[in-house]
Formats: sequence, structure tokens, C-alpha cells
Amino acid sequence: MNMETGTIKFFNEKKGYGFIVDDKSQKDVFVHHTGLVDRVANDERVSFEIAEDKKGVKAINVQRE
Repeated sequence: MNMETGTIKFFNEKKGYGFIVDDKSQKDVFVHHTGLVDRVANDERVSFEIAEDKKGVKAINVQRE
């Protein structure tokens, strides 16, 4: 799978989700804590894969760059 890159727009530790701004599309990509490889923080650079499920597009295998 191709790895995408982006920046954490925000991630709420308590609620366990957030959004990544994709470098290519500049669109927000949903990320759930189950898709994280590393702990992430707001404004941090990450790489990730895109997956689709019944709720839509989300980031998986999210790791710090």
C-alpha cells in the first residue's frame, strides 16, 4: 500500500479520534485511536494509509515521521 503524508490537525486523546490534513488533497482524513502505531500530537507530521469502511475514509497505520 502507498503511504500518504500529512499533519495532525487535532487529536483528542480522551475521545480517541481526530483528523489529519492530507498533504496531497489538503482534505481532512478521520483517524481513530485504533489506527495509530505511535502516539500523536497536534501539528505533528505523520505518514499513514487510507482505508475505507462502511462509515467512509479513515487513516490507518498512522506513525510519526
